[in-house]
Amino acid sequence: MWNKVQLLRKKYLALNLSEVIDYEKFSMISIVYNSTKIEGCSLSESDTKVLLQNDITAKGKPLTDHLMVKDHFAALLFLKQEATKKRKLSIDFVKEIGGLVMKNTGGEVNTMSGTFDTSSGDIRLAQVYVDKKYFPDFKKVEPLLNSLIESANAKIDTVSGNDILKLSADVHYNLVNIHPFGDGNGRAARLFMNYIQFYHNEPLIKIFTEDRAEYIDALNETEDKENPEVFQNFVCQQHIKFYENELEKIKNKDRGFNLML
Repeated sequence: MWNKVQLLRKKYLALNLSEVIDYEKFSMISIVYNSTKIEGCSLSESDTKVLLQNDITAKGKPLTDHLMVKDHFAALLFLKQEATKKRKLSIDFVKEIGGLVMKNTGGEVNTMSGTFDTSSGDIRLAQVYVDKKYFPDFKKVEPLLNSLIESANAKIDTVSGNDILKLSADVHYNLVNIHPFGDGNGRAARLFMNYIQFYHNEPLIKIFTEDRAEYIDALNETEDKENPEVFQNFVCQQHIKFYENELEKIKNKDRGFNLML
């Protein structure tokens, strides 16, 4: 599998798709569509493209879904910009992205431990329970983030080859399981996964919305087995799927076009 992803990567990079007009923009839009769809966004991929290209909303779809998409895209563009500066991870950086993800759909949350604002990227001050799982106590969030950040920053400039993809998967897995925010954790984790890719000028990773069940299973199995290779392998499989889809599009293009009159 890991040999296959490198072989497909070489074929993909040989296509020089970065020179194709708007290819990168549409790739990023597709990543935003899949990431927000995983979180229950009602917009179709076409809706997402029209919204981000032309600022036209989809009829009958909730305003919050449109705002979720626009915020996610803005956060992805910001990460791309920061990667050119080789910005290292930090708690402030994580909070900044958390705030961008929830900028227009978040707000203040009042708890017995205090008030925090998800639209500002505040660290949560409450316990979180999702799908039969409790995430770490909020008092442990910052120490856990510090450990993750220290580990990731120690590797970020030295990894190469498949180890870049593995680091991206590890950052994603650990960040989503620390669950630092009141909302937007999945989106933030997928964004930081791709920050590692941006940092190394590597093709971005798409978690396909149709594979949502397998995605959740991989996260849970990784925790159950205490084995990071489980989620690393899942991300590798998703990347293989991405490469194969893109190479198939090129193959279809080369078949030519026939007028139908």
